[in-house]
Amino acid sequence: MRAYAIGDIHGHLDKLQTAHTLIAEDRARCCDKDAPVVHIGDLVDRGPDSKGVIQYLMDGQARGENWVVLKGNHDRMMEMFLREQPMVDTQLLYNYNWLHERLGGIETLASYGVEVPDGIRTFQLHPKARAAVPESHRGYLANLPTSYQLGDLYFAHAGIRPGVALDDQTEDDLCWIRKEFHTSDVDHGPLIVHGHTPVDAVTHYGNRVNIDTGAGHGKDIAAVVIEGRDVWLLGAEGREAVVRR
Repeated sequence: MRAYAIGDIHGHLDKLQTAHTLIAEDRARCCDKDAPVVHIGDLVDRGPDSKGVIQYLMDGQARGENWVVLKGNHDRMMEMFLREQPMVDTQLLYNYNWLHERLGGIETLASYGVEVPDGIRTFQLHPKARAAVPESHRGYLANLPTSYQLGDLYFAHAGIRPGVALDDQTEDDLCWIRKEFHTSDVDHGPLIVHGHTPVDAVTHYGNRVNIDTGAGHGKDIAAVVIEGRDVWLLGAEGREAVVRR
């Protein structure tokens, strides 16, 4: 059983398209047209073209591409801010909201043509932001799944809470968890494929694989192919094995 996966995107349409090109080349080499491509979430924020990323993924799924797109915490923050009554994600630090300079919401709204002046209040900005982001984009983010299972693989943006059945995982954990998941060396059953926390290179820990290589901080988007529990990074020269730690 084969699957492809793409790490956190963070508004970088050009890097996302490059990842898809690498996957198409690997498909051609192994004559596989059917394996799904799982996008691990964080479509938006920090990069220059979050609007373009969402539209690209929507268009691909609409024409029948076998793409799975998961909800990341940044996608959730954006969707919550753009509800009829704006909300702040309860998992954020005190005094943070989606428009905090460290989170990337300002760059995302810029891709929709909305400037965020210094000192503007949420109630002043919200109507303009909501009008600029198409309802189709808002609905798309709201309805993204938070996990996807394929055989012995389980995909979630941030990971899972150890000791909790996969069917009982909460959206908070699937989109946000870090420490409790990262420090666990237990066998989760399926291999957990996740992003959310940037690493220098795709890393296979035995019970989980982190594929967030820091596109939100100016680095590349990882594209990987997974067969069984073995993982390869895709590059210009083909496959590079990701050795288990």
